[in-house]
Amino acid sequence: MKVLHCCLAAFYIDDFGYQENILPKMHKLQGHEVKILASTENYINKTKKGYVKPASYFTSEGIPITRIPFVSYLPNFLVRKLRIYENIYENISNFKPDIIFIHDCQFMGVTEIRKYLIQNPEVKVFADCHTDFINSGKNWISKNILHKVIYKWCVKRIEPYVLKFYGTLPLRAAFYNQIYGVAINKLDVLPFGADYSNINFNDKENIRLEIREKLGIKKEDFVLLSGGKIDKRKNIDLLINSIEKVRHKSIKLIVFGKPSVEMEEFFRSLVKNDKIIILDWVDSNKIYELIFAADLGVFPGTHSVIWEQALGFGLPCIFKKWEGMEHLDFGGNCLFLKEESVEEITSQLNQVIEKEHLYEGMLNRCTEEGPQRFSYYNIAEKAIQI
Repeated sequence: MKVLHCCLAAFYIDDFGYQENILPKMHKLQGHEVKILASTENYINKTKKGYVKPASYFTSEGIPITRIPFVSYLPNFLVRKLRIYENIYENISNFKPDIIFIHDCQFMGVTEIRKYLIQNPEVKVFADCHTDFINSGKNWISKNILHKVIYKWCVKRIEPYVLKFYGTLPLRAAFYNQIYGVAINKLDVLPFGADYSNINFNDKENIRLEIREKLGIKKEDFVLLSGGKIDKRKNIDLLINSIEKVRHKSIKLIVFGKPSVEMEEFFRSLVKNDKIIILDWVDSNKIYELIFAADLGVFPGTHSVIWEQALGFGLPCIFKKWEGMEHLDFGGNCLFLKEESVEEITSQLNQVIEKEHLYEGMLNRCTEEGPQRFSYYNIAEKAIQI
């Protein structure tokens, strides 16, 4: 099958571990001929959102990608918000896909995909959605004009041709139903996951010991892991402030990732503490090494793809409780924080560490079922229903 991935509603970031990167990779590993059609929106130096020049090249997995420009007949700020591109139809026509997978539908250029589908009704179309009530529509204009009028129009133009809309979280499927009016029977959940393609699980213990030795962590230390894209809403500062209050002498916290501008001052102000290990940026294909080295993931703020990745590699976790995140809990593998406070984080950590049977139950459940539920290979097959 020829599978075209359209990443035109937002960014496509080269060499990251986002779903836009991993699904095409999995589809290629499954034997499909794959191409990516993307916007010029990217991350500059892996931290700051920006724009690159239109170009055609290959990803690190050898998948052809074409970044297409915005139209030039309207002001820049307008076309970037409405997402109107040149040559969408021409690029699709040249590739002649059997399947089109659209990563979010909030771009007016979706009409060019619709045009192609009208002429080629045998093409199967699937779409996912990364938009929810937490990350979008946070003011009146955004919610009622941008989403309920403009982006809803985009979704409705393509809806008749889409076989299934996948929320990457349950609350995102709900967003598509409540804000864009997509029918319930066209909605499903396609979670984020873990990429096992270059990992030998039989070597897990050796990797764990090697990383711990490299970071100066003793075998008996109980290691917490957190990180990702660190902004204020991730509440990493609350987690760091809770460490001294935890009743465990051999606790360590690994925090990885690049702090946002608003968090840089907090990280600069940290007093040297041998319980806290701060790492800079970690390549997405190396995050699993830190997960293997850890005993518990702790994520006290907004959602990150690291959440499902951690569970997929068998790491029990503590998450901030959000409505519409039910897929994370498969019967005792994780705990949820109801508040955003140092006190509750400390209480939960003390409970997990001191109640050995609780932690062992979480670990066993996560080890048994996490890799099955969050395998990106399985998720990629579901995405295109093959």
